[in-house]
Amino acid sequence: MAYPRTRFPQTGDGENSKDKPQSPEQEKEKKIDEEAEDRSAPSGKVVYRAVVKEADDELHRSGAALFWSGLAAGLSMGFSLVGEAILRANLPDEPWRPLVAKIGYSFGFLIVILGRQQLFTENTLTPMLPLMTRKDAHTFWKVMRLWGITLLANLIGALAVAAALTQTDALSAEVRHAMREIGTLAMEPDWLTTMIRGIFAGWLIAILVWMLPASDSARFWVILLMTWLVGVGEFAHIIAGSIETFGLAWSGYASWGEVLGGYVLPTLLGNIIGGVTLVAGLNHAQVVGGESK
Repeated sequence: MAYPRTRFPQTGDGENSKDKPQSPEQEKEKKIDEEAEDRSAPSGKVVYRAVVKEADDELHRSGAALFWSGLAAGLSMGFSLVGEAILRANLPDEPWRPLVAKIGYSFGFLIVILGRQQLFTENTLTPMLPLMTRKDAHTFWKVMRLWGITLLANLIGALAVAAALTQTDALSAEVRHAMREIGTLAMEPDWLTTMIRGIFAGWLIAILVWMLPASDSARFWVILLMTWLVGVGEFAHIIAGSIETFGLAWSGYASWGEVLGGYVLPTLLGNIIGGVTLVAGLNHAQVVGGESK
C-alpha cells in the first residue's frame, strides 16, 4: 500500500523557481531531501487514516462475505496448533523447547493475515476507530454486526478444525499427544489469570494491526515475531486458544463447560479490553489529541 508523505521544503522553492537555474549545491540538497522523503516512515496520522479506511471497508462488507472470510480464518488458525505441536513432538524436552516450538504458533496468523481473512482480534482495533470518530448509533451497530459475525464464524471454524485434528488419524499419535499437552497448559491458569493473559494478547495483536501499514516488505517478519511473542508469553488468544481447548473437549479430557466458561469467556473479555482500551483508545487519543492542538 502506498502512503502519502509530507513534502520537505526544498532549496529554490518559491515564485518562478522552476525558471531559475540551480547551482550544483542546490541540486545536491534537492536529491538529499528527496532521498530523506523516500526513507521516512509514514507518520502516526497517515497510519491512523490507513487503518480507518480499511475499517470502513470492512464495516460495509456484506454479512455473507464476513461470515465466509471469518470461517476461513477459524479453520486456518488450526495450523497454529499443528505447527506448534509438530515442533514440540520432534524437539527434545529441554528448557529452550518452547522458544522454538512457538514459532509454529505463528503459522496460522501468517496464513490469516497475509491471506486477508477475517480474524476477530484484528477487529478489536480497526472498527473502533471510526466509532470513536463518529460516535453515532449507526456506526455502533455496524461494529457490533462485524464483531458478532466474525466471532461466530471464527469459533465455528475453530470447533470444526479442532474436531478434525483430534478425532481423526490425520496426524501422528505423537503430534496429537503434543496437542493435548498444549491444550492442558492453556487450561491451567485460573479465570482471572486467563483474562489478564487475554488482555496482553489483545494488546499485542491490535498493535500488530497498527504496525502493518508501515511495515511494507517486512510484513512477514512483523507478523511472525509479534505472534511468536503472544505464543511464547503464553498469552490467551480467543481463536488460537479455543482450538487448543476445544481439542481437549472433543477428546474428553475437559468438559465443554470448563472450556467455554473457564477459557473462552475470560479470554474473549481480555482480548477485547486489550485491543480496544490499550490500543484503539490510546492511538485514537494520540492522533486526535495531536490534531486538536
